[in-house]
Amino acid sequence: MSRRRGIMSEQFKMELAKDLGFYDTVKSEGWGGITTRDAGNLVKRAIEIAEQTLANESQSK
Repeated sequence: MSRRRGIMSEQFKMELAKDLGFYDTVKSEGWGGITTRDAGNLVKRAIEIAEQTLANESQSK
């Protein structure tokens, strides 16, 4: 089975991990060390940021 290429950059994921409070876990154990809940919260926050960005772009047009 092939691995899917990530859409989010590693830097962006690290910034989100810092904001959400599990960066130390990622740093010491890798992404496999975070909980399912943390992974879900990371995706949820990324979607919120994307939606805000799109809303701001559409308002500026």
